[in-house]
Amino acid sequence: MPLPNLIKTPSLVQKLHWVSDPVGYMENAAQQYPDIFTAKIIGFGDTVVFVNHPQAIQEILTNDRKKFVAVGETNRITQPLIGEYSVVILEGNSHKRQRQLLMPSFHGERIQAYSRLICNLTEQVFSQLPQDKPFLARNLTQEISLRVILKTVFGLCEGERFQQFKHLLPLLMDVFRSPLTSISFFFSSLQKDLGVWSPWGKFLHVRQAIDELLYSEIAERRQKLDPECMDILSLLISYRDEVGEQMTDQELRDQLITLILTGYETTASAMAWGLYCIHQKPLVREKLLQELDTLGDSPDPMSICRLPYLTAICNETLRIYPVVMFSFPRVVQEPVELLGHSLEPGTVLLPSIYLTHHREDLYPQSKDFQPERFIERQFSPYEFLPFGGGVRRCIGEALAMFQMKLVLATVLSHYHLALVDRRPEQPQRRGFTLAPASGVKMVITGRRVRQESLINMTTKPIS
Repeated sequence: MPLPNLIKTPSLVQKLHWVSDPVGYMENAAQQYPDIFTAKIIGFGDTVVFVNHPQAIQEILTNDRKKFVAVGETNRITQPLIGEYSVVILEGNSHKRQRQLLMPSFHGERIQAYSRLICNLTEQVFSQLPQDKPFLARNLTQEISLRVILKTVFGLCEGERFQQFKHLLPLLMDVFRSPLTSISFFFSSLQKDLGVWSPWGKFLHVRQAIDELLYSEIAERRQKLDPECMDILSLLISYRDEVGEQMTDQELRDQLITLILTGYETTASAMAWGLYCIHQKPLVREKLLQELDTLGDSPDPMSICRLPYLTAICNETLRIYPVVMFSFPRVVQEPVELLGHSLEPGTVLLPSIYLTHHREDLYPQSKDFQPERFIERQFSPYEFLPFGGGVRRCIGEALAMFQMKLVLATVLSHYHLALVDRRPEQPQRRGFTLAPASGVKMVITGRRVRQESLINMTTKPIS
């Protein structure tokens, strides 16, 4: 049975285009076939069907584990990085059990407990920058996000092991910071250890050093587990399954590295994009500052997170620049019809977050940053899905949004910043995610004083 709207470009050309410029690849294909098309790309088997029509995405996500299943085998491309026991790769009851175990650490009181840490870290990192000297915003947001995730996962915020993690983890991701260096993940023939000067050799070297740290931390925690500790590692170690078995060291390692890498890399890029978008639009920045000023000099973090315009800015940022380009691939389990096309069992479907977020029928002038979209209308989970959907929706969504709002609010409240390069920042592949190609080069032009405070000082009687 023919697959829907097969792209005619030679398979190798498609694969190389997908690896080097995924946004350009998807946009070119969607110009030919706006709703659904079949591609020959690498990473999900030889053939995959891209879907970006909300109706089709709803059909896929509401039938998770029935007609369409997120089979871990389609995510095997990530195994060298996160391991075979990662929640990303696990299937069925194993996936469900691990997800249920991890979820409490990313919601409610646990997240609120990190609010002051996030604000203080942001102020600490930015206060060290000299005025009028250019810096890369993504480097700073990566520093903040990494320190938050190390606290969340290990309860670490200082000490030798904290410093070792803080040094090694960015090195692991920087190995694949560009499309060229990312290519070895997509072609197994390039996964050869040719020494630390080769991309794959450097990756293996850094991964081994991180694994040694992880296994050392696991061993020490097993020996002296504190039942009062609420970090994720402590929670996982204390876990017992239905027959009383603990997680093995390798299972723990794979879950930890998954949470760390997916938790800090994606959030760092989202926050950098936020700073870029806000400073691209002076009117947006001024409107946000007016909203922030209504909270006073020492606003409660939860009040910040409830601000409607700040929320709209974060949503619009994630719409235009979704850090993850697509939701988890799903595999057809029984003959189905999708958008008038018949699909056979075994067909791999890829719900495209990026293409859905740029549909002109949903978001007119989709490339234009307009936070008001999210004030004027509420979009369905199948029209706006920056964290994916269904049973594989991102576990860390709440923490990511919480952190993004607090960091942006803290920076904007205390500093005047400007973009150094007025040319548009382009999304570029960074491993399995999209990041700002140039890192968002900015400069601090001065400290900011809240307008109401300035008025109070100038009108206060002289004693």
